[in-house]
Amino acid sequence: MKSSNYKPIKDERDEQIETASKSLALEFVTTAAQIVTIMCLIKRNPAWKGCFSIVFFGIAASLLYKYAAYREKPYLWVGMVLGLLGLALLIWFGITG
Repeated sequence: MKSSNYKPIKDERDEQIETASKSLALEFVTTAAQIVTIMCLIKRNPAWKGCFSIVFFGIAASLLYKYAAYREKPYLWVGMVLGLLGLALLIWFGITG
């Protein structure tokens, strides 16, 4: 009989599943943002700037995660540049619409 205080312990497999699910979700969001960006460009909708910023944020997040794991400076620098580019696009979209 299990006690009421039973808490399952996360093992390595659970952590790998969690990491893989977050990675896959990030890929789907990045792909969707790319599609919406293209649709906005075709329709001449200024929302492309905001959508495109999401793409840059997604790629930056992936690179910064790799930097945290590998400690290789190129991941950090490129991730920071892409993150700042995403931020600039988001601010531009926020100001100009």
